[in-house]
Amino acid sequence: MPSLSCHNLLDLADEVPPLPPPSPLRLPRVMAAGSPSSPASPSPTGPPRRVIVSHRLPLRATPDPSAPFGLSFTVDSTTVAYQLRSGLPPSTPILHVGTLPETASAAASDELATYLLTHFSCLPVFLPADLHRRFYHGFCKHYMWPLLHYLLPLTPSTLGGLPFDRALYHSFLSANRAFADRLTELLAPDDDLVWIHDYHLLALPTFLRKRFPRARLGFFLHSPFPSSEIFRTIPVRDDLLRALLNADLVGFHTFDYARHFLSACSRLLGLDYQSKRGYIGIEYYGRTVTVKILPVGIDMGQLRSVVSAPETADLVRQITNAYRNQRLMVGVDDVDLFKGIGLKFLGMEQLLVDHPELRGRAVLVQIVNPARSEGRDVQEVQEEAGAISARVNATFGTPGYTPIVMINRPVSVHEKAAYYAAADCCVVSAVRDGLNRIPYIYTVCRQESSAPKRSVIVLSEFVGCSPSLSGAIRVNPWSVESVAEAMNSALVMSEPEQRLRHEKHYKYVSTHDVAYWARSFDQDLQRACKDHFSRRHWGIGFGMSFKVVALGPNFRRLSVEHIVPLFRKTDNRLILLDYDGTVMPESSIDKAPSGEVISVLNRLCEDPKNRVFIVSGRGKDELSKWFAPCEKLGIAAEHGYFTRWSRDSPWETCGLVADFDWKKTAEPVMSLYTEATDGSYIEHKESAIVWHHHDADPDFGSCQAKELLDHLESVLANEPVVVKRGQHIVEVNPQGISKGVVVERILSSMVRSGKPPDFVLCIGDDRSDEDMFESIVCPANNGVKLPPTSEVFACTVGKKPSMAKYYLDDTVDVIKMLQGLANAPSQQRPWPVQLRVTFESTA
Repeated sequence: MPSLSCHNLLDLADEVPPLPPPSPLRLPRVMAAGSPSSPASPSPTGPPRRVIVSHRLPLRATPDPSAPFGLSFTVDSTTVAYQLRSGLPPSTPILHVGTLPETASAAASDELATYLLTHFSCLPVFLPADLHRRFYHGFCKHYMWPLLHYLLPLTPSTLGGLPFDRALYHSFLSANRAFADRLTELLAPDDDLVWIHDYHLLALPTFLRKRFPRARLGFFLHSPFPSSEIFRTIPVRDDLLRALLNADLVGFHTFDYARHFLSACSRLLGLDYQSKRGYIGIEYYGRTVTVKILPVGIDMGQLRSVVSAPETADLVRQITNAYRNQRLMVGVDDVDLFKGIGLKFLGMEQLLVDHPELRGRAVLVQIVNPARSEGRDVQEVQEEAGAISARVNATFGTPGYTPIVMINRPVSVHEKAAYYAAADCCVVSAVRDGLNRIPYIYTVCRQESSAPKRSVIVLSEFVGCSPSLSGAIRVNPWSVESVAEAMNSALVMSEPEQRLRHEKHYKYVSTHDVAYWARSFDQDLQRACKDHFSRRHWGIGFGMSFKVVALGPNFRRLSVEHIVPLFRKTDNRLILLDYDGTVMPESSIDKAPSGEVISVLNRLCEDPKNRVFIVSGRGKDELSKWFAPCEKLGIAAEHGYFTRWSRDSPWETCGLVADFDWKKTAEPVMSLYTEATDGSYIEHKESAIVWHHHDADPDFGSCQAKELLDHLESVLANEPVVVKRGQHIVEVNPQGISKGVVVERILSSMVRSGKPPDFVLCIGDDRSDEDMFESIVCPANNGVKLPPTSEVFACTVGKKPSMAKYYLDDTVDVIKMLQGLANAPSQQRPWPVQLRVTFESTA
């Protein structure tokens, strides 16, 4: 598993130019000097501006020779990007950023951009036609879209999916960069809240973070996020994951999608997540990326106005009369490979085969929305649906009765609402869908119309809205018999049960509308960004590997230049070093110390002013063998149960009663989990027993470690031991044993000998080392009095929450630090000057 730290952080930092300071609000290129300010301009005193970024602007454009630019623009209130306004605070400035409607793409100009910005608070992104085709119809719709919906492009001829094409990916990046360029013209990074929508703009957080390290960025994925086994097939998988992690808040419709994202971060980037007070967070280079789970709702006010319109009421009467004495089922789907229209029709066919009494009575009206993409897959879906419906109608149709009615023409919102209101049942059979708000809309239309206040929903279990509609009849759409039986259950269901299911759905849909969703996301985005101005930020990495390192004001990198002058001035120095993950990389297969490590430790130990200790959880025999060449090195083994001050001195124990009968209880439990967890093993020590799962599956190993911890705490509740969980381990130790305790003993011994340390350096990398940090940072709490002038340095490896005030990036940095200290006493030559590019803080 890769380390959380960048292996060559300093090397990268040396080559990256300093990040620019926070940019002041600039006049956009699309607005001429002296022109009136846009309604979307940020207010100096009001709430911060919200910048909503989506692939398309929420606009409609129709040809009109009398209108400016030959086009009449109106707001498209059916888009989520526009509907979410209802959940934002009143008087909030809102700016929409996206490409022009397809009908207006030929009219692109700076004058048009100024017009749209002034009249609609919309800032258009102009993409050349060829670039947009390759970006949207090429990479997005025919590579990312199928793959996010679990369709792998196994061969070039796979239906609906193209193999990965590096040139199309570069077009995708170019389009995302164009969005970043446009935003740069108008963004006030310290004030604006930026909300990016959907997978088309997956790379945009990286481009924006590179330009504005403290930008407040939220990203919501409206499509599914596939399992890590699917996602890891993407050749640029790490780039896309890191792009999402450059946002402050990442939103998903369901827990399944969020779980898959977290699993991909764990398996591909080695990142763990934590849940605290209901929020899920991923620690990423000093930043906490919050993960939010909440499905998008519908615009209740807008839908109620449509349902209550006289036009809708007239259409409801017409549809009711047309299907009098028949049971009407409705489906509304895009022409899409994943909507399962063909499976729905097969289910209808099976229904009529299994239940002859429904022939002439059951009708399925399928409204087919226009396709959002182009290609052979769309044509084949249309042909398949047409062929199946024709066959069913030919087999079971009679004069005056058509079992499947396909509506391929454009259908107005009023007519759709009328069909929803008139239908006894709504059928959604998508094989994979990010959310699908059709059942929500159907529920509200049944409630708000003159129709009876009852409804039934037949719903695919692979649709994002399924978890939130617990009263629906859930089906596996691939099982035609199950779909048919669900349809029959819906048609024969009693009215009281229909009413109960309907009331349950309506209560959820009406309280979790789009305003609720937008308000919740907006509040969480502000919460996720609240620490931006209290941290210092640096940018590292190149291209799509770019990320920002965020450090607290009192947490900084420990530099050789800072520590060496203080080191030289002192006479009694104590250096405490963890082993695994500190002087030895966790990823190394051979855990024995290298010649370089032995050499630098010997050089430090040769100075009589230095007392150097390796403080490790490893066994004393193993450490004795490895560090035999280090005559004057002190070793504290098994977390301090055994200690010796030099190679020739005897091992001392902590003085506790050596009763290890508890091992007879702990070992069988660990063996049980070892047999059940491939890649795990047990390590036996004289004073402890350890279960390792570093080589196990990350998710399963972590889950088993938690279960083992609970199991051991239960069976060892009356034993004098402590069960601890560390980095990929579960360890059982006698009570009173920790690295903090042994450090206290070492400090006390030095004080009693009349040589209290005036310089203490402690370096470690995991949870057990936090006890050491606490002992040296607050020695008075343990009765140890150090000289008031003592220089104390607690340093953790990697940037993460810690008791330490300093950090080093990795084991390479630790060795460089120790080499610097080993060279420090020598006055024969001046300290070598290292050329280094320093970054100015953006705080």
